[in-house]
Amino acid sequence: MITSPRSWSRAAIAVRLAVGMLAGSDADTALANDDASIVANLDIAYQAAVSRGDAATMARILADDFALVTGTGKVFSKDDLLSEARAGRIVYERQEAASRQVRVWGDTAIVTALLEAKGTDGGTAFEYRLWFSDTYVRTREGWRYVFGQASLPLPKASR
Repeated sequence: MITSPRSWSRAAIAVRLAVGMLAGSDADTALANDDASIVANLDIAYQAAVSRGDAATMARILADDFALVTGTGKVFSKDDLLSEARAGRIVYERQEAASRQVRVWGDTAIVTALLEAKGTDGGTAFEYRLWFSDTYVRTREGWRYVFGQASLPLPKASR
């Protein structure tokens, strides 16, 4: 039975490469699809951890030298985000990403998505939609989230 490279695990791809059943661009495509799936799931896990204020999960996913640049130009480090999560000042009613796309180039992956968030920050209500791009890099420890950039909140009329 022939199956699609997209459905193969990394181990299955390695075996097929080793025995010569998959060559050239098919192998590259299969590996990139596998990596895209891994990174997409990692980004989903990261967004869920932010929503829950789960600093431990966030710490495992974020690179030590992580940086986030917001649409206003403010820069946040890994420590900034973890401190914010531990403080529990931000409470999310909803934080969901839509239109997620993952593009992989070797050991680098870029996730773009439209984020919708609603909740309170120190008791003050917020609700916004914005675009973000998250950059992941493959390290010896696995994929790590190294850089994020967020747009300004979109105008309410754009909904």
